[in-house]
Amino acid sequence: HADTEEQFKMMWVGVLHHVCNEHSWATSCCEHEPLDEDSQNKPWIVQGSAAHKALTAVVLEKRWLTLVNKFLNFRTTSDLESFQNHILMYAAKRMAYSPFVYKTRTLLAAIDYNKHNQRHPARNRDGHKIYRRKYNKKSKSWSVYTMKEKKQYTYIPEIQRAILARRLRSGSGLPRKQTLRPDDPRRLGVLAPEQPPPTSELVAIHVTRGDSGPRELEDH
Repeated sequence: HADTEEQFKMMWVGVLHHVCNEHSWATSCCEHEPLDEDSQNKPWIVQGSAAHKALTAVVLEKRWLTLVNKFLNFRTTSDLESFQNHILMYAAKRMAYSPFVYKTRTLLAAIDYNKHNQRHPARNRDGHKIYRRKYNKKSKSWSVYTMKEKKQYTYIPEIQRAILARRLRSGSGLPRKQTLRPDDPRRLGVLAPEQPPPTSELVAIHVTRGDSGPRELEDH
C-alpha cells in the first residue's frame, strides 16, 4: 500500500526487479515474504531480454507516470449514488415535503439501506443464483444482475413500539392543527422573481375555450 506518489512509483518500478528474481536493490526491496525455491512455477525474466525491455517500456511510460497521481486518490462514488437513489424511493423529487417530513423520510431510507445493504444473493431450489435481465436504453444492450434476498423489515415493529411509547409518555394527544414554525420556508410563499400581475390581466390573456361570457373577477 502506497500513501504518496513517491512511494507508489518506488513500488511500481520495483516490478522490474521482482520479475528478474531480484527482491532487494539499491533504493528499496520487495514487501512480500521470502520466496521458496519451488514457489515459482514459471521461469524468471532475464534482465535486458526482449521481454524485460517490453515490460520496462510499459512500467516507465512517461504519460502514465505523469498521470498516476490522479489515480492514487481515486474513490468510486457508486455506493453514494446507490444510497441517493434509495432516498428517492422514500422522498421522490416530484413531491413536496415539509422539512420535518423530509428529514424523517431520509432517516427511514438510511435505516432501510443499512439494514439491507449486505443481503446475500437470492437462490433457487437448486442453490443457484437467480439472475434478471436488464435493458440499458443508453447503450441499447441487455445485461443481467443478481437478485438479492427479500427484505425482512424486522426493524419496523421496534420503531412502531418506540413511537407509541413516546406518544403515551407525552401526556397529550395529536394536535388537530399544526402551526408552522417561524423558520418554515412555506411562510415565504411563492418565491417568484417578480410581483404577480392582477388576476383580471391574467384572465384576459388566458381565455377558457367555450367560456367567453362575463364573469366577476377578484384580485388576490
